[in-house]
Amino acid sequence: MFEGRKCLVVGSGVSGQGAVSLLGRMGAEIVLFDGGDGIALEELEGRVPSGVRARCFVGQLPEEVLGQIDVAVLSPGVPVDSPLVTELVRRGVRVIGEIELGFLAERGRVAAVTGTNGKTTTTTLVGEIMKAHLGRDRVFVVGNIGDPYTMEVAKSGPDTVTVGEISSFQLETVESFRPGVSAILNITPDHLNRHHTMEAYVEAKERIARRQGPEDICVLNYENAYTRDFGGRCPARVVYFSSARELAEGYFLRGEEICLARDGQVTALLNIHRDMRLVGMCNVENVMAAIAIATGMGVPMDTILGTVREFRAVEHRIEYVATKKGVDYYNDSKGTNPDAAIQGIRAMSRPTVLIGGGYDKESEFDEWIESFDGKVEWLVLIGQTREKIARCAREHGFERIRMADSYEECLRLCTQLARPGDAVLLSPACASWGMFPNYETRGRIFKEYVNGLEE
Repeated sequence: MFEGRKCLVVGSGVSGQGAVSLLGRMGAEIVLFDGGDGIALEELEGRVPSGVRARCFVGQLPEEVLGQIDVAVLSPGVPVDSPLVTELVRRGVRVIGEIELGFLAERGRVAAVTGTNGKTTTTTLVGEIMKAHLGRDRVFVVGNIGDPYTMEVAKSGPDTVTVGEISSFQLETVESFRPGVSAILNITPDHLNRHHTMEAYVEAKERIARRQGPEDICVLNYENAYTRDFGGRCPARVVYFSSARELAEGYFLRGEEICLARDGQVTALLNIHRDMRLVGMCNVENVMAAIAIATGMGVPMDTILGTVREFRAVEHRIEYVATKKGVDYYNDSKGTNPDAAIQGIRAMSRPTVLIGGGYDKESEFDEWIESFDGKVEWLVLIGQTREKIARCAREHGFERIRMADSYEECLRLCTQLARPGDAVLLSPACASWGMFPNYETRGRIFKEYVNGLEE
């Protein structure tokens, strides 16, 4: 497939390194390029996996090399409208991404999850369900969570399952990617600094099912206008879930019970309070989606429900950290956009001191502020967006705002403002870039601070 072909890998992070490794096994002639200013050629050469040969270039790709490229593999962080990619397309170079490359080498079955929010929890839960069904060594959880797809796909075989969390960035560059079961959990405004328009963002999400056929399954949220609309155009067999109404077919919430309607029969599956360790309506939807995906992959319902009952919150997603001096602390650092952060607020049952702010992804914060609904006692703001959020909050009549110049100052303010019986919630509604390398670091520092507080 790629043997003897000149393949350019753009980006040298873990996705790029995975692509280089897989292309090496495929016999390609590899060029590894990184346009970053902060990386030296020696460092780039050190990122080439052991046993693989690749020519390396930093900063700018020479014209004579550019003219030789047959296929380019983009890392997710590389915009498809960047000058380099635009030039590659103009020259007729085939441009794909790491997910597409991995799928071309896939030998097993695939389930894939996307959506603005809930991807990590749902993908992790589906992975645990599949491992309970098939055994841990026959299931690979990849994509935007865990290891790159290209790092794991060589282990695949006829009896394996790959479960992928797939971002909109990764979906921009898929061609033949065709999971047996796909899911779009929801679509709300996000990453508009990358996709530019909501229409382009929605189109990227829908690409997860573009190559599916009627023998495949696509799980969709009936309560999201974008996914419900897509259900009428989806080429796969659609399975809906709903947290707000009873469905004639599909999964829905009736009181405290998740139910399945099928062929005119309704079956109660589990109680969301008694049988789940996850909190918040967002996680009820994630569980319904995971049940639908796992059922589509052929897992018995007893195995599915047994795994759900034991499953705990994913790290950094409405994660209970500790109670110190009567104050509950929750880490929702993965709440990197307003819609995700709304779910964090909804999960709180106490008066809340809320940490917000960070990198500006051109999001609007009105609905997030409106969701405070008397529950948020104080809003402590940090980062690039703090003035923008403060203006929005005041426009909505919320004045209990404190500003912090550093993360450390922010955490100290929260412990001073919170009273016994309150909660402190890190759910910033913004990305972490500019202050932290990723949301995991932001959440980890929060947890370290909380766990270091006196009882």
